[in-house]
Amino acid sequence: MADHSTTLADPTIAASTRTFKAPSSRVLSVDVLRGITIAFMILVNDAGDGHHVYTQLEHSAWNGWTLTDLVFPTFLFIVGISIILSTHSRLQRGANKRDLAIHTVRRAVTIFVVAMLINLVPLFQFSHLRIYGVLSRIALCYLIAGLICLKTQKAKTLLGITAALLVSYWLLMRFVPVPGFGVPTRDIPLLDPDRNLAAWLDRGIMGFFQRTLHTGRLYEVTRDPEGLLSTIPAVGTTLLGAVSALWLRRAGGKSPSITPGKCTLGLFLAGLAGIASGYIWNIWFPINKKLWTSSYVLFAAGCALVGLAACYWLIDIRKFNETRVGKWLTWPWLVFGSNAIVAYVMAAIVEKTIALIHLSGITADGRPLTAGRWIYWHIFASHGSTNNTSVAFAIVFVLVCFIPNWILWQKKILVKL
Repeated sequence: MADHSTTLADPTIAASTRTFKAPSSRVLSVDVLRGITIAFMILVNDAGDGHHVYTQLEHSAWNGWTLTDLVFPTFLFIVGISIILSTHSRLQRGANKRDLAIHTVRRAVTIFVVAMLINLVPLFQFSHLRIYGVLSRIALCYLIAGLICLKTQKAKTLLGITAALLVSYWLLMRFVPVPGFGVPTRDIPLLDPDRNLAAWLDRGIMGFFQRTLHTGRLYEVTRDPEGLLSTIPAVGTTLLGAVSALWLRRAGGKSPSITPGKCTLGLFLAGLAGIASGYIWNIWFPINKKLWTSSYVLFAAGCALVGLAACYWLIDIRKFNETRVGKWLTWPWLVFGSNAIVAYVMAAIVEKTIALIHLSGITADGRPLTAGRWIYWHIFASHGSTNNTSVAFAIVFVLVCFIPNWILWQKKILVKL
């Protein structure tokens, strides 16, 4: 498998594949958490019926949070973990920082190119290309955090940079006047959906792209949840993952400086501190996934830390995955986590394919009939659409996306971006 469980939290596709290895320093809990995260990401993105979705399986409308809102930041958090573990492993093998910097830039560009290809395929309607997006944000956060971590791997420095990013973003969103609307809390509500600095900036950027490149669109027409300005705190999410990896590394290797038990306790307590801090900051700067607010960064990172602590205790300490039951319970997440980008790309391909195949007729809710809607309404919702039928479709969709990863796992092939 990948070095130090870095497989796809640093989600990039390499030009070649490698066989799986299992070094003693591997942190299997990170693989498991990554696998759970990518599977849940596919699940919430591919409900059978968008009008019938359990509350926790869709994003919060604006302020507040659901379980779904924790998926993307957890993935970015794991990207940060992998940056540290991968960089440490490569430096130990003799790589120099200049080569690693070039490698980081190349990977970030590759992720971005893959993102654009996914958005363009199969119709290649360049005028409607969405430049922002999940993979685009991962590329930018990976690039910035990766270069920062090549410059320094001191926990205090990384925490200081993170604090500066979060405070700066709060100051921008709270005090900088939004052109044409006024000052937040005085002339307009704080974090008004369309009348906030991030949305205003994204509309301006896309307007520029439309005028000059004749392309670009925002996911929600007037704003985008993966916009440019909110990438500032998203980098903070990634750096918090990097700091967590530094703590994990202290419990590993040939000469650990802390015990695994202390490592677990530290992760758990840090997680509780993050959750509490996020809720406290929420009073003045609401938790909001679509704007990736600073309070949201702390809260989501806290949840990720608690999840990591649980996985670390179960797998790397108690060796739950080596028991008969534990092996079967953790195996699917290891398979998903080993080639997470393959699963994500496969989900996008399958989703687009079944949406583009048009059949004659309409669905029970009056929409044009596509292959995907035919499958849903004839197999899952033949007696009516409910939250249960919608989530059943999503679960089967996840299983379909699992198949390529399982084949790669069987063949011991690791695809790295």
